[in-house]
Amino acid sequence: MEEADNIDKYSKDARSVFEREEDKTQQSKPIWLVPDEFAKDSKALASIEKDEKAEKWLTASGFKAKAGQHITIPNSEGGLKGVAFALGGKNSGKPCGPGELLLGKLARELPAGSYHLFSKPAEPELAAIAWGLGAYRFERYKSQNSDQPAKLVMPTGLNHDSIINIIEAIWLGRDLINTPASDLGPAQLEETTKTIAQNNGAQISIIEGEELLEKNFPMIHAVGRASPRAPRLIDLRWQPKNLNDKAPRVTLIGKGITFDTGGLDLKPASNMILMKKDMGGAASTLALAKMIMGAQLKIRLRVLIAAAENSVSGNAFRPSDILKSRSGLTVEVGNTDAEGRLVLADALSYADEEKPDYLISMATLTGAARVALGTDLPALFCTCDAFSQSILETGQAIGDPLWRLPFWRGYDNSLDSHVADISNISNGPFAGAITAALFLKRFVKNAHTYAHVDMYGWRPVNGPLGPKGGEAHAARTLFAEIRKLTKD
Repeated sequence: MEEADNIDKYSKDARSVFEREEDKTQQSKPIWLVPDEFAKDSKALASIEKDEKAEKWLTASGFKAKAGQHITIPNSEGGLKGVAFALGGKNSGKPCGPGELLLGKLARELPAGSYHLFSKPAEPELAAIAWGLGAYRFERYKSQNSDQPAKLVMPTGLNHDSIINIIEAIWLGRDLINTPASDLGPAQLEETTKTIAQNNGAQISIIEGEELLEKNFPMIHAVGRASPRAPRLIDLRWQPKNLNDKAPRVTLIGKGITFDTGGLDLKPASNMILMKKDMGGAASTLALAKMIMGAQLKIRLRVLIAAAENSVSGNAFRPSDILKSRSGLTVEVGNTDAEGRLVLADALSYADEEKPDYLISMATLTGAARVALGTDLPALFCTCDAFSQSILETGQAIGDPLWRLPFWRGYDNSLDSHVADISNISNGPFAGAITAALFLKRFVKNAHTYAHVDMYGWRPVNGPLGPKGGEAHAARTLFAEIRKLTKD
């Protein structure tokens, strides 16, 4: 196996940005959640802890209580008395969801110290998750780290461990995406998955390099063979103890292209600069798996990561090559930069052989999805209307949104090839996200429900739920949906 040196643990302790009420070591400062009405009438605030001076300070400072706006309030000695923060309306979160999501801004904007929410918000769990996600920073390569984030006293009545589990999983996914390909290739992705497996009592197996051909994963091998870093299929299996025989079987598949040059159809430099994030599907899948195992959900979980580097060399696969897939379908290569769907196809066929109840693939697959929906909104394709609708509603409610696009059968013939069973690209410039999803669907025959998420995997600007950089899109939403499956 390829050596994987200097592997950092891609996880951090989210407890470092929280305090329990019973563990407080210092006097925490209050965060007053200012009502919407204050923007119209300053008297609507009444008073802050019956402090008339504080209210006058807000008015004199021009505080308008716009959603996400905050102001620090001094005490009579010139120190910090507390913070006023405007949540806005019920749907003021960004990119969507309750205003509590905006609290993520404060974790890095407030002076270091301990804070508590003076009044209990309507969505206390989302408030805590937002704080943890907003506190994230990727500073592995900084010679000096930034100041420590402010700490939040966790609102009472919450399951602390559950919240920490979600936050740390998203931090893991972000760290993986943010790490440059020089330090994160297929071997490092494997080692990280092994660490996650070991920490959660999961089993893991690897099919690597030439063994991919021996065991019938020809398209994963073809995409990765030009790189000196061997391609591989990472296979993780987990289930909790004493699982009921009727527990759902959920298989997750992540695109793990650790760097994408485009292959012989080389990308221009402007398109290549962010291609360390082309394993964003694998990162989101691993974040989701970590949440599931950490929560001990009553499911049979399988995770497949198709890991490869799409490089250029004398043995790179070529445009017009015809590849045989694991399913037996032959695929004409119309463009070597449409490689993600090739590695996913072999992984999907393998997963589909077990007839899972739910099969979910996650990938940074097409620019067409970004043109249609932008960077914040992954495209969801799903064979089940009810499951799809529930995913959309959950995503909107918790600030991790998706938007459904169709498996439109009318475009299926655009993947026709004159020399093979199917082409890996469509024969026209339109509906690129849909035709890519239709390509994947060709390799799913037996799964009861199939869902595919086409994501960006990147936050282009700082936001309340995290800084510019890698993002494990859809992981929180899918975790919430899979958790619902265990409550029936």
